[in-house]
Amino acid sequence: MFQLGKTIVSEDIIEKDFVCNLSACKGACCVDGDAGAPLDEKETKILDDIYPKVKPFLRKEGIEVLDAQGTWVKTSYGELETPLINGAECAYVIFDDNNTALCGIEEAYNQGEIPWKKPVSCHLYPIRVKDYSEFSAVNYEKWEICDDACSLGKELQVPVYKFVKEALIRKFGEDWYAELEKVAEKNFK
Repeated sequence: MFQLGKTIVSEDIIEKDFVCNLSACKGACCVDGDAGAPLDEKETKILDDIYPKVKPFLRKEGIEVLDAQGTWVKTSYGELETPLINGAECAYVIFDDNNTALCGIEEAYNQGEIPWKKPVSCHLYPIRVKDYSEFSAVNYEKWEICDDACSLGKELQVPVYKFVKEALIRKFGEDWYAELEKVAEKNFK
């Protein structure tokens, strides 16, 4: 672990390799698991605002859940996240012709309907950020469903932090990312 400003960063994001391999995993991270995508307070307001423009891109099952539960939910622990369909896939999941899970929010973004790509926690994956009162912990989340992504990342020699560069800049800013690159170049060659 090392400190960058008000973040404590796991060395794994520099030392481990990762490139999503959707043809192999079929977007399992949006379908498997027991919780929705983590959200922050600002994102809940964005989801409320953009839902009418995202709704035409979603599946019937997702729309039913979102209309019944809302565009986001608060867990019994007080955490904010996207709703799930029957405790499984994210309510915003859509599937392409190859049965690969994609994000309906991101599809609306790609089609120019909304200016917001998707929740930052999804954009950052496989990095997870946990906010504490004095700092944020930035960690690599190893999940067996991403083994193909780890293999592809190793083959292409792309460390996690480079794979999620755009998302890290979105979350922490250009200066923070530039400092991360300096640490990586200096200490992890």
